[in-house]
Amino acid sequence: MNTRRFTLMAAALATLFLLAAAPAEAKKKPGRKSKKTEAAAPKADSLKKDKKKGYEELLKGAVTDKGLFDVHRKGTDFLFEIPDSLMGRDILIVNKISGVPYALNDSGINKGMGYGEKIVRFRKDTLYKKVWVMTYDPRITSPEGDRITRSVKDNYRETAIEQFPIEAYNPDSTTVVIKVNKVFDGSEKSFNNVFGALRISGSPKKDLSKIESVKSFPENIIVKSTLSGSHSGEGGSTAVTVDITSNLVLLAEEPMVARFSDERVGYFEIGHLYFNDNQQKAEERAFINRWRLEPKPEDVERYKRGELVEPQKPIVLWIDPATPPVWVPYIKKGIVEWQEAFEAAGFKNAIIAKEVDPEDKEFDIDDVRYSVVTYAASETANAMGPSVIDPRSGEIIEADIIWWHNVMSILQAWIRLQTGAVDPQARANKLPTELMGNAVRFVSSHELGHSLGLKHNFGASYSVPVDSLRSKTYTASHGTASSIMDYARFNYVAQPEDGITQLTPKIGTYDKHAINWGYRWLGAKDPHEELPTLNAWLREHEDDPEYWYGEQRFQGNEDPRSQSEDLGNDAVKASLYGLKNLQRIVPHITDWTSEEGELQYESGRFLMAVVFQWMAYADHVKTNVGGFYLNNVVAGHDIDRYIPVPAAYQRKSVKYLIDQVFTIPEWLFNAKVWDKAYAQRLSPVGMMEYAPYNFARELQYKAYYELLADERLVRMYEVEARQGRGAKTYTPEQMMDDITRAVFIRPGSRTLTIWERMSQKNYLDALIVSSNITMVKTTKLGSTLHEHDGRGCCSLMQEAPELHLEPLPRPEDIQFRTARNYDLMKRVSETTSAKRAEMRRLLTLVQGRTGSGDQATRNHYRDLELRLKEALRML
Repeated sequence: MNTRRFTLMAAALATLFLLAAAPAEAKKKPGRKSKKTEAAAPKADSLKKDKKKGYEELLKGAVTDKGLFDVHRKGTDFLFEIPDSLMGRDILIVNKISGVPYALNDSGINKGMGYGEKIVRFRKDTLYKKVWVMTYDPRITSPEGDRITRSVKDNYRETAIEQFPIEAYNPDSTTVVIKVNKVFDGSEKSFNNVFGALRISGSPKKDLSKIESVKSFPENIIVKSTLSGSHSGEGGSTAVTVDITSNLVLLAEEPMVARFSDERVGYFEIGHLYFNDNQQKAEERAFINRWRLEPKPEDVERYKRGELVEPQKPIVLWIDPATPPVWVPYIKKGIVEWQEAFEAAGFKNAIIAKEVDPEDKEFDIDDVRYSVVTYAASETANAMGPSVIDPRSGEIIEADIIWWHNVMSILQAWIRLQTGAVDPQARANKLPTELMGNAVRFVSSHELGHSLGLKHNFGASYSVPVDSLRSKTYTASHGTASSIMDYARFNYVAQPEDGITQLTPKIGTYDKHAINWGYRWLGAKDPHEELPTLNAWLREHEDDPEYWYGEQRFQGNEDPRSQSEDLGNDAVKASLYGLKNLQRIVPHITDWTSEEGELQYESGRFLMAVVFQWMAYADHVKTNVGGFYLNNVVAGHDIDRYIPVPAAYQRKSVKYLIDQVFTIPEWLFNAKVWDKAYAQRLSPVGMMEYAPYNFARELQYKAYYELLADERLVRMYEVEARQGRGAKTYTPEQMMDDITRAVFIRPGSRTLTIWERMSQKNYLDALIVSSNITMVKTTKLGSTLHEHDGRGCCSLMQEAPELHLEPLPRPEDIQFRTARNYDLMKRVSETTSAKRAEMRRLLTLVQGRTGSGDQATRNHYRDLELRLKEALRML
């Protein structure tokens, strides 16, 4: 017999027996109790006295701070007194870093950064005399009353993460007291696992860690701790002490009404899953991250009529008192500039920037009641704008903009590099305050955009015609892009004769559109009700490029409209203008950077910036080759999801690469500045100084290799398969023919320069290596290259022209969109056939030139012959 079934049957029978026996017991006369029962049952008032005595004894001598929970400190013990009314309420734990040692500062970890947020609920268990701490995923919804809701509760239940023994009850048993030291002093990781979050090996050492203070407020509790331990790495063990602030925040009983995300407008989002009895599949949605802006009840009708009204609770950003006074006005200006966008959503005075009153003793920069622009003293050149989210609705409840001190160094580099040719004030090592302040303003505004929920819009710069970037009137009113959320940076297209003065982005058309779409209050009770209105707003502007959202793609971007650091709707034209300005700059690098008694490190830094800007232009152009314009298609919109970049423009892009990269620009790599400057760059082995010829060779090779990438060629074959060969199609064979004619055929049989020999070798090697890697599973030679793909060959080439202003979004903020996969079974695609055909063609060509030119040229061609024969396995 099934023992489990037997056990269950026995338990059921026992239960029935007890239920059957209960009436017999009830037949006893009232008041008749056994002596044993009377002795075991103390009187109610006696129990109350015992509880009161235990409660008073426990808290005798304690210092109490009243608030969300009453917090009692008795010596080094910290006790929470939790009322029954808060049992089961949603509480968000928000952990922040409040102080770091040099070792972490040097790694870009600083005060103000958050980690490890989670929702918890406290549950009182009188049987086990414990308070359980439960967590759950709030991103599941099922209507009360639907049958499936019972299954939802069973399959998405709460999870226990911690327990606390009940130390005492208050006299009327409406509160319990628990000791909470272990979750804040490093003993347990359930509330705060900072060492794990920062990937510090080991755990905090209890005898080196402590709770500094606990403060209780009406809706949150702040716990400050100092946790110490050590990190073991390749260089040995390093002592680490981190100051932590943990916030316990009481969330609203009724979450904000969420708003569903839409791929046509860029908001950070959090996923949500709906179940109900009438479905045939669960409904997958995502909520945008946004602040809770609602009109005051008395202003609702005025708001609906289109009048500007003040929100019930405005967004307030506080400026860290540690911020140097000179930059405070510019940071504040970057914040309040967003007011223009909120007025498009119907709200005035919706966003406010404040400075901290020195007399305000209650202000705490780590308190989640305050959204703060935190100023971090660090060598890190960065800034970022994260937020704390209520995961039940996507509501932003607090923002932390982190402003690293050395971000000014990267701003100075951008300004001089991209505008020095047109603005004499932009050329010095230290820029005028107003010029730097304007850059601080624009970065402050960009980062606040993230704290408002907005993602990057890398398509905003594409909305601007290149010629408009040379217009003084256009740039004065529009800036350089339709959104400040692009990485449009500074106007490198403008020429000295244009007289441009507005060289940075500003709040634009897309920003106002996005804020209106995300923040306009509709008074809905359920986010589904809003969908027709939200869709109509997007449909209204769907063919206007100023309203277009171009998603940031971290790898394999095939849409040239959505790129980082670019300007204008014509990458070739914009890059040619940019090159003109770089050519104006290079002869003056030492003049603009030299200081008496200082080594020419600044000259080298500026020179390297110029080199990478040259390379960035090539990258912008290269994306057009094999590129597609990716569109979000909805019913009724007559547009294709994938539109190939026109063949003529792809050919034009390859010509740019031939003229500006495959033909090395000697104005750059033969410039006199290389004789003076310390051309250094951080590499995986530390700071490394670069020589122009070798550096040019590696960068050029990178361009060849990426242009010949199989993913790109497969996309080109995709177009051929759909459209056939003809004027609308640019094939890999045509591209390689264009390169071969320029790099090999055009020079003829004459003596080659060292730069020409370099370009031919790079092209040939990129063909060989990329085709061998494609056939890695079928060739012996290919198998030896498995560890050596293009990234390995160019491992030192991974640095961008400049550092990004913020790290990649947190994993929960990244929503990977659907995109075609061009990476499948490449070895049976046409790519290797085309590359090998081109190699056979080149073999014939070089065999006819082994006796041409000077000795170096002849050696070169004989070497190429051997390489080709070996690659084609003809030896």
